[in-house]
Amino acid sequence: MALEDAAKQMDMAFTREDLKGPSYELTFGGATSFLRRKYTKDLTGVDIAVTGVPFDQAVTNRPGTRLGPRAIREASALQAPDAPYGWDFDVLSEFAIADYGDLAFDYGHVSQFPAALTAHIKTILDAGAASVVLGGDHYISFPILKAYAEKYGPISLLQFDAHTDTWQDDDMDRIDHGTMFYKAVKSGIVDPTTSVQVGIRTTNEDTMGVNIIDAREVHEKGPQATVAKIKEILGDRPCYLTFDIDALDPAFAPGTGTPVWGGLTSAQTSIMLRDLAGINIMGGDVVEVSPPFDTTGATAIAGAHVATEILSLLGHRMRTA
Repeated sequence: MALEDAAKQMDMAFTREDLKGPSYELTFGGATSFLRRKYTKDLTGVDIAVTGVPFDQAVTNRPGTRLGPRAIREASALQAPDAPYGWDFDVLSEFAIADYGDLAFDYGHVSQFPAALTAHIKTILDAGAASVVLGGDHYISFPILKAYAEKYGPISLLQFDAHTDTWQDDDMDRIDHGTMFYKAVKSGIVDPTTSVQVGIRTTNEDTMGVNIIDAREVHEKGPQATVAKIKEILGDRPCYLTFDIDALDPAFAPGTGTPVWGGLTSAQTSIMLRDLAGINIMGGDVVEVSPPFDTTGATAIAGAHVATEILSLLGHRMRTA
C-alpha cells in the first residue's frame, strides 16, 4: 500500500483482506479499529490480538474508563501508518495483528465479569496468539493474569503505575482496582521476586515482595538506568506488562481515574518502552484511560502509543525467539 491509496481506501478495519501491512486512510474518517487493523473474531493465523475491556467497576472518584477502549482506538487513527518510530522492524508488516473487538459481559451481573474475562483471554492464548488489552480499570489485569499463569505458570509482572495496587484484601471474590496484585501474588499467579513496579509515588508499606522503582528514581537516574534495572530483575522469565496510564504525570495524561503529580513524562516512557526490547514479554495491557476527564484527547493518545509499543515489544520477542 502507498500514500495515494488513501484516496480510494476506507474502512479497512472491515474491507482489508489480510492481517499485515499499513493502512493508508483519511485520519479523520473510516472505521476506527486499533491502528486500522482488521476487525475479526477468527483467530486463525493471528499472532497478536488487540481486544478491549470496557469495564470500570472500581475506580477511585473518577469513573469513565469503560470508554477507554473506544477512545484509544480512535486516538490510534492519528498515528502515522508507517512503521512505529524508533524500531528496526515493522511489527504491523511482519506479524498478523487483528482487532478482536471488545469483551461481551452482562454489566448487571458484575460478579460474573472476572470469569468471563479470563475465558476471553484464554480463547486468544489457546489460539496461539498473544493479547494486547485496552482497558478498563486496572482490576482487569487480575483475570487476565489468571489466563496467562494457566499457560505459562507463575508469571513475572512489569507494572508501570503511580500505585502498587497491593493493598491487603483477602476476599478473592471482591472486585477492586487497588488490591488485585495483592491477590495475584497471594494466589501464586505472579512471582514477586522477579516482578517490578515502575513510577510508584503513593505510600503502601506492604508491596508483597515486588521490586519497586519509584518515580523519583526514574527522574534522578534516567530511563536507561531504569531499563537496565528492570531487565536485571525480570531476567529471561515470561512476563506480562501492565501500564496504568496514571504512571504518567497528569500533565501528560489528565484523563485517568487516579491522577498523581510527580509522574513519568511521555518522553521518559517512550525511551523505556523501546529500550525494553529483549524482555520475554507474553502479553500486556494499558488501563484507566478515562476520556470524560480529558477533552483534549491527550490521555487516549498516550494510551494508543503505549499499546503500539507493547505490540512492538511482543513482535521483537517473537522474531528473536
